[in-house]
Amino acid sequence: MPALRNLSSLKAMRHPHGEKDAADAPHSDVWRGRATNRVQWLLALGGAGCMALGIELAVDSAWTSGIVPLVMSVVGCIAGGLLVLFGTLAFVHVAVKVDKECLEVRCGHIGLPRRRIPLSHIIGADFLPRVTPRHWGGWGYRWRPEKGTAVVVRRGEGLVLRLGDGHSFTITVDNAEAAVRVIRARLASTRSTTQGPAL
Repeated sequence: MPALRNLSSLKAMRHPHGEKDAADAPHSDVWRGRATNRVQWLLALGGAGCMALGIELAVDSAWTSGIVPLVMSVVGCIAGGLLVLFGTLAFVHVAVKVDKECLEVRCGHIGLPRRRIPLSHIIGADFLPRVTPRHWGGWGYRWRPEKGTAVVVRRGEGLVLRLGDGHSFTITVDNAEAAVRVIRARLASTRSTTQGPAL
């Protein structure tokens, strides 16, 4: 029995806030979340294939059909391949960070595109149980006049931020409910600080 008590004490030390992830911890200064879409790697392979075809045409072509059509084919394949590669690898995953001052969104392995929204510009946050690329016209950084802006990397849960300028910003991210709770708590804390103590 003492061994069991020691084991439970060790577990409590390792998880001071229960079974929640450290990102959900109520006293954590920074919340981090991400979402991943491995299907994008297949599209990236298609882009790499286009680039390889362009290089193959440039190196091994007999140049008998004329230089202009060949150059157009080579440039078209390489440019198209680069566009597909960047467009897919940039949205393989999205990382979201919420600290005491702002919410930051970084896409892909190099963190671009990136958006930083101060909490002072956010008036509310809501949980969305299902966001799909079909709602936004595809994957990636999307804009629709009636819906606002979004970063969509996969189907599933997400959060929507209501901004002070009347626009909204939707992000697909795992554990979006926790993100919404953290953002609402930060907004409530900021408002009570700005309003000051009641007289």
